Formats: sequence, C-alpha cells, structure tokens
Amino acid sequence: MSETYTDGGSAPGDQAPDMPVIDDFEALVDAVIAHEYVFVRYSRGPRTDGMKSTDYEAEVELPGLSVTNLTPEPWWPRPSADWIARRVCKYADLSDGRPEQRPWILLGRVVGNGPDHEPLVVDVKPLGWIGPHAVQEAQERYRRAFNAGRGSDDAEKDDQDH
Repeated sequence: MSETYTDGGSAPGDQAPDMPVIDDFEALVDAVIAHEYVFVRYSRGPRTDGMKSTDYEAEVELPGLSVTNLTPEPWWPRPSADWIARRVCKYADLSDGRPEQRPWILLGRVVGNGPDHEPLVVDVKPLGWIGPHAVQEAQERYRRAFNAGRGSDDAEKDDQDH
C-alpha cells in the first residue's frame, strides 16, 4: 500500500487542505473495499459543496449530494480494481479543463437518485482526495482491462461480420 499524505492546499480550488490525498491506485482500491459503500464526487471539495446538490436544468434542490458509486456490485465477476478504475475513468472528464474540479471519495447514506440516476447521499464523511497519480493508474488499468468506449452498436456490428 502506498503513502497517503496530507495535501498542503497547493492544488487549485482546494477547499479541504487537511483532507488526505490517496495518490496510489492500489491504496484507493484498499480504501474502497474497506467500507460497505464508497462514493466519488468530482468537485471543489466538501467544504465548497455543502450537503446538497442542485438540478440546475430544473432549478430544483436535490435532497442530497450527487455522487457516483465506487463500490463494485455483488454481481461483478472481475477484480474490484477493474470496477473501481472504470468508475474513476468514466467521470474523469468532469475535471477536464477545470483544475478546481477534483475527485474525492466519501461515505454517505443514500436517500434517493438524481435526475441522471446518480445516488444522492446525506451524512457525508469525506475520506480523501484521489490524487492525479492514482487517476493516471486507474486510466492505465481501464485501458488494459476493457475495450474502452466500445458499446452495443459495436458488438452488433461484430456479430454481423461473423
């Protein structure tokens, strides 16, 4: 397991300088599997976010914080690390061009789903930032383990070609 260190507040948009940074993918996997449910959120951090999200399109305050589940589903037959890498990568584009938007992991109690089917959580307990090296390692694992970007249309085309 790699080192987990305290962020000195040097990252842009950092609103929780005392929150640890998990900058090793293996350490991130360990943190996720150590809890029943762990979520990820891309934002400026827990101090800025408050405890509720907003559906800006509908102008409605949601009953909790909008997050994504990092914990593998019980039916998942592959290594937990594959699931976690995929989930980190699927939402990494939320921080593209916006360095103040950083991934952080948290615990919370699900109270519903948002308009995009995302879990909404309350009783949030931040666990730490996901550091850039851990994100890079997740991206490398995702590219190795998956046919990244392949969808059902691609599978149907492959079936027709055979």
